[in-house]
Amino acid sequence: MKKEIPFYLPSIDNSERTIVEEVLSLKGASKIEELEDLFSEYIGCKYAVSTSSWSAALHLSLFAMELKRGDKILCSVNAFPTVAESVRHFDAEPIFVDIDPDTFNISTDKLKEALVKHKHKKLKAVIVSHIAGQSADLDEIYKIAEENKIKVIEDASNALGATYKGKKIGSQGDISTFSFSSQTRHAICNTGMIATDDEAIYERAKLIRHHAIVAKEWDKYGNLGYVYDVTDIGIKYDTSELEAAFSIAQLQKADQFIARRREIASIYQKELANVPHVSLPQVNDEHIFSQYIIKIDKNRDDFARELREKGVYTALHYVPLHLLSYYKQKYSLRVNDFPIALTNFQQILSIPCYAGMSNDDVKYVCDMIKETAKNRV
Repeated sequence: MKKEIPFYLPSIDNSERTIVEEVLSLKGASKIEELEDLFSEYIGCKYAVSTSSWSAALHLSLFAMELKRGDKILCSVNAFPTVAESVRHFDAEPIFVDIDPDTFNISTDKLKEALVKHKHKKLKAVIVSHIAGQSADLDEIYKIAEENKIKVIEDASNALGATYKGKKIGSQGDISTFSFSSQTRHAICNTGMIATDDEAIYERAKLIRHHAIVAKEWDKYGNLGYVYDVTDIGIKYDTSELEAAFSIAQLQKADQFIARRREIASIYQKELANVPHVSLPQVNDEHIFSQYIIKIDKNRDDFARELREKGVYTALHYVPLHLLSYYKQKYSLRVNDFPIALTNFQQILSIPCYAGMSNDDVKYVCDMIKETAKNRV
């Protein structure tokens, strides 16, 4: 019997409803401050700054490090558009780097090549995206960054709860940015977070995330004090009490979600191991499977279309940035400028992998992939 398996659905129970109701009753302490305290404890970082979205967290991080016009930021060409567009909002320049063909993360060899080619006094940082919940090679990346005197900003939008050599992503290094939002356009909650051990970044981010307003006091309902001042150019990046409350409930179940996604991934690894035309991801023991990305060796788009007709929704992570119209035209980029990312993009397909899936759902996805693959020539 045909089923409908969405690409993603959030997992919600009474814990979210109860804490949101507490906010609506206007009782209790700030959920925003509680979320930040819980997050820094969970990650193991000194400071956490909540924002209205992951995009806001990344943009605010660049603001806090005082990115300026003409500055240059290295980043993987295989990343969500937020990465490059946040840089461009400062009239700074993103420099794209090709990827590792197996992990889909930024290639450290290509990063070294890019640093040689683009060595410049205005080179400020590298943004490192942890694709699908598997960490990039952080030891090598931080070593390269230190040698070149640039900062590392980690895009951990799909790595909440992930580890690198046993330590949580965001617990060490310069700046890490996280997302609490679902992988849908109309998310229930969009909260983002900055994690850092840098006190100067923390203080500046806190200042400018709410219009750089300085006041002697705010009342318990968040109303501004009678007299206030503005000491910098800021904007409204802060999250709401409702979204913070929802995020608290989700954060408290983060490890549970990871455990379930790993169970689902292990089923995929077993059931799809010998399916023709399908290659499985190469993963390590620390992968948290925010996405489960397979490769289709022939006519990926038609394969995805057939799965959709069978009720299985899929996605792409990601369309390489140099293929997007704005960046292609702005920087006169050619299709073959990043050959590994291009080859990867022509084959990748993200299939459903979220905590709310039942084993029957997972089996249905496997069966439909096998059925679709069987008909390939």
